Amino acid sequence: MSTPYSTSGAVPVRTARGTDDTGPRIAKVETFCTPLIGFVRVTAEDGTTGWGQVSTYNSDLTCEILHRQVAPWALGRGMDALEEVTAEIPMREHKFPGTYLRRAMAGLDTAVWDWRGKVAGKPVAELLGGSAGPVRAYASSMRRDITPEDEADRMQRLRDQHGFDAFKVRVGAECGQDRDEWEGRTEAIIPALRKAMGPDAALLVDGNSGFSPSRAIEVGRMLEASGYEHFEEPCPYWEQEQTAEVTRTLKIDVAGGEQDCDMQHWKRMIENRVVDIIQPDILYLGGMVRSMDVARMGHAAGLPCTPHAANLSLVTLFTMHLMRAVPNPGRYLECSIEGDDYYPWQRGLFRNDPFTISEGQARVSDLPGWGVEICPEWLSKSAYKCSETDQL
Repeated sequence: MSTPYSTSGAVPVRTARGTDDTGPRIAKVETFCTPLIGFVRVTAEDGTTGWGQVSTYNSDLTCEILHRQVAPWALGRGMDALEEVTAEIPMREHKFPGTYLRRAMAGLDTAVWDWRGKVAGKPVAELLGGSAGPVRAYASSMRRDITPEDEADRMQRLRDQHGFDAFKVRVGAECGQDRDEWEGRTEAIIPALRKAMGPDAALLVDGNSGFSPSRAIEVGRMLEASGYEHFEEPCPYWEQEQTAEVTRTLKIDVAGGEQDCDMQHWKRMIENRVVDIIQPDILYLGGMVRSMDVARMGHAAGLPCTPHAANLSLVTLFTMHLMRAVPNPGRYLECSIEGDDYYPWQRGLFRNDPFTISEGQARVSDLPGWGVEICPEWLSKSAYKCSETDQL
């Protein structure tokens, strides 16, 4: 039997108390967003709050979905019922199985985890069964509009400034159907980076769905010859059989999964060993609960988990906590090296910087929750919307 709550904007709240609703109930879900990024604040009936984030890019659309298709199932439910609510929403919204619903769910999930950590006085990593502490990071380039020589130069600077000993660059063209960003770039950047960084550096590349299996295998052979250890998303990510062919053929570890938000798709990917390394993106997948589920599935199959975290919004902070808690962490955390000149929307998001890299390590703080504060000046300039219960 539904409880007759309503949200601002006259959207009916469709949920009822469940078997796991033992904590304070969710009274309010607020979003603060631009088209590029959206933060979420949940408020319990006692006034305590937690902060989370929907996925970046088209975040204004995602926040609208959060209010229309996620908040109505969450309002009035206990903070302790997150796992139950997270499992229910895809069934309740079964006609909308795609990425936007999961990106919106992530905003609720991550905000509730922050609330839980603050109430318990513990970092989220500890709540998940891990601990605070350092995580080895790799310097992750997002650029293809850069020559091999310039890319190698900036990786050397990052090594000298921050102690990075692992580096990732881009090959091919994004969804390029075997085209390169410009002719010969892939063949040039692979040996150039190895020569510049020396024999001991860990080197990775990302194909961004750029290659057919035959071309991916050809590129993979070049990577193996230059001692690379990670070949990410070589083939169109939606073509599992193509990626599996590359994985079976090459010795280098093939990684993938960042785009995948359906749990059945993840089960097939892991059972069929489509990749050697699983890469869930916490905000694409739907939050920490679902990401931990994927990591556990991978662990049972003997696959390490190196999550995707391609910008310095909260997704990288969430990933730092996740990697301190999963049973099968990969060798390193993805850390975007693109600053405000490339991603100007990253400027001024937080009052404290959670992404300091020292000796190639990012450190998960022992502050409660996520251990970060959203900048009030940024919030004051964002688009605001609220869904709340009329009564509890």
